[in-house]
Amino acid sequence: MHQRGLRRVRQLSVFVRVALEHPLPTLFDYRYNLAPTPLPGMLVRIPFGRRDTIGLICEVTDHTDVPADKLRDVAAICSTLAPLADEWRVLTLFAAEYYQRSLGEVALPALPQVLRDALRWAKLLAPEERYRLMPEGRASLPDALPARATALRRLADALVANPTLPATEARALHPKARATLDEWQMRGWVSLETGDGPEQDIAFAPAVEKAARHASDVLLPQLTAEQSDAVGAIIGANGFAAFLLHGVTGSGKTEVYLHALADLLGSRPDAQALVLVPEINLTPQFEAAFRMRFAALPEGAIVTMHSGLAEGERARNWLAAHTGRARLVLGTRLAILASLPKLALIVVDEEHDPAYKQQEGLRYSARDLAVYRANKLKIPVVLGSATPSLESWWQAEQGRYTKLTLTRRAVTTAVLPSVRLIDLEEERQRGRASVESLSGPLIAAMKTRLERGEQSLVFLNRRGYAPILSCYACGWVAGCPRCSAYVVLHKSERALRCHHCGWESRIPKSCPDCGNVDIAPMGCGTQRVEETFATAVPGARVLRIDADSTRRKGSAQALFSDVHAGEVDILVGTQMIAKGHDFQRVTLVGVLNADTALFSHDFRASERLFAQLMQVSGRAGRAGLPGEVMIQTRYARHALYHALARHDYVGFANSTLAERRDAHLPPFVYQAMLRAEGHTLEAALDFLGAAAESIALAGAERVTVYDAVPLTIMKVFNVHRAQLLLECASRAVLQNALRAWQPALRNLKVKGVIRWNVEVDPLDI
Repeated sequence: MHQRGLRRVRQLSVFVRVALEHPLPTLFDYRYNLAPTPLPGMLVRIPFGRRDTIGLICEVTDHTDVPADKLRDVAAICSTLAPLADEWRVLTLFAAEYYQRSLGEVALPALPQVLRDALRWAKLLAPEERYRLMPEGRASLPDALPARATALRRLADALVANPTLPATEARALHPKARATLDEWQMRGWVSLETGDGPEQDIAFAPAVEKAARHASDVLLPQLTAEQSDAVGAIIGANGFAAFLLHGVTGSGKTEVYLHALADLLGSRPDAQALVLVPEINLTPQFEAAFRMRFAALPEGAIVTMHSGLAEGERARNWLAAHTGRARLVLGTRLAILASLPKLALIVVDEEHDPAYKQQEGLRYSARDLAVYRANKLKIPVVLGSATPSLESWWQAEQGRYTKLTLTRRAVTTAVLPSVRLIDLEEERQRGRASVESLSGPLIAAMKTRLERGEQSLVFLNRRGYAPILSCYACGWVAGCPRCSAYVVLHKSERALRCHHCGWESRIPKSCPDCGNVDIAPMGCGTQRVEETFATAVPGARVLRIDADSTRRKGSAQALFSDVHAGEVDILVGTQMIAKGHDFQRVTLVGVLNADTALFSHDFRASERLFAQLMQVSGRAGRAGLPGEVMIQTRYARHALYHALARHDYVGFANSTLAERRDAHLPPFVYQAMLRAEGHTLEAALDFLGAAAESIALAGAERVTVYDAVPLTIMKVFNVHRAQLLLECASRAVLQNALRAWQPALRNLKVKGVIRWNVEVDPLDI
């Protein structure tokens, strides 16, 4: 009976195998009885359990092994969206297999949220309404607006600035934009147009040729010989080529990218390029450079992708990339999983940055996926950095990547800044005056810059006012009740805040243990440094840029604009100010509290510190004025600081690689990490202990399994965390062991365990 029923289904239906956002590494079969004909890469709405969900068609077949009475029907299909290309599905499948996740857990979160809601398909894919300012409106509108109507003026200014203003952007500018624009339309001031739908083909060739001519005739500066060689190597690549562009800070790596992009867009009218940056706050300056250089490209040809975009804007940009309308895509790590059917060049700027590694959900490396994607597409990929990761440097040393070197700054009058180490112990012994954590020489140097009309930058990678609030009488220290961490004092907000879980409380007036009123902050954060400069450097205009001062959308861009405009004398900030920014007036960089990373248990700490200090040092002296870097330290004889003073990345990298080789650490071995979270630490450790036994039973004799240990921050938000490190000299052997281990992990049942995850190539150990 079962076989007859199954044969009948085969004669009447086709079947689709669908990937769902579900941890099981399998595809799910469904009967398909709709129009149009299903194709791999199309989205469908299907019933799963008691709810409907979105799935991705991976296979279309005329048979299934699922019994007929168990099969369910596809409810709807997204027919107006072109299927996701084979190349994109190969990329997501590789990511799923390499990072030990199911295909659906990779492919579906890579799509915009609105595509994962079937009710929004029709609205999202419909042609977009746009408003155009008419000549009558340009003449009449300014005088018709009330003096204090700021929202109306913002809307009018947007119409003047944009040839066509999308209706969605208009609504974001004014809460009653639709009614206002309808009224202006009746007066003949604006016209309503229906824009091209996302599937409409646009001929880009004439505009691209015009953009290339515009760039070459007007905007392209004279390249140095080293830059010319780098550009020539990139544009001359035939097929896959991985380039490591190692250039000192200020050497013009961005100009190399721009020339390579100009050649691509000018010679191939349908090609797309992807440029990755590590952080959202770097996108505005890159976008401005791209829009200036390629000003003649059609509207919508340059788009950004990052988590800071509104949901609708991110979806529109993704669709522009998916349909080929977007020629140049600029984004953070999530952009590497965007659909780009005509992708011809990938650039990864600041490739060493840890921000390229996702730290939750799918824990992928965007840099590594960029190299894989370029390899599969047989296109060039450029990894740029003044301080390449040791993994990339080792690949270049082995000849797998082609090394392109820029040894001089692009501005002929600009030289690398001098580096001076301020020995805090020596300063203390000599009795030299200091203010809080600022040494006398650093304050004196800043006063000198202020007199010259130059800018100073102070780098302290610790936000808040002070990291500790303590009682001198009994030793009490303010801690978070939900985490195994101290809370940070935020003086301006009169609050203690945990930077791990967000818990907040008012600052106590006395010690809660002994009642002593003599409680005081210990240590220094960016807020305290900002406050100190108000008295230490009188008359200076001080600006702080960190995660606290840039919470509102657009605030970071506005603050950086103030710096570039010369409205700031002293800039204080965290790693947000350390890399990528071209501060033309900064001639002095001060570094505070760098020593804490010198003796970390994490073997990558010294590499990160060196990169961080070299990057922030590179903000000084970029426009031809002599630059100076002053580093306050209690370990002035440390080899890392002396390599930094010589700007000797090559020496530091080679010596650190030798240490890693002797210690059998990456990149000479491969690692994976199993992390467990539980209601108690004992539950998490018990789970990891059982997991260690199960991988031994799976036959992973060549894999070293270390003892389970608590994480450095053991408890976060009342959840206890522990980790189990795995190591192997062969990447293939480790991958096979992890794959064989997964079923045993899913079957492990330990009371009190909340969740677990496997991370391949972990960065934080």
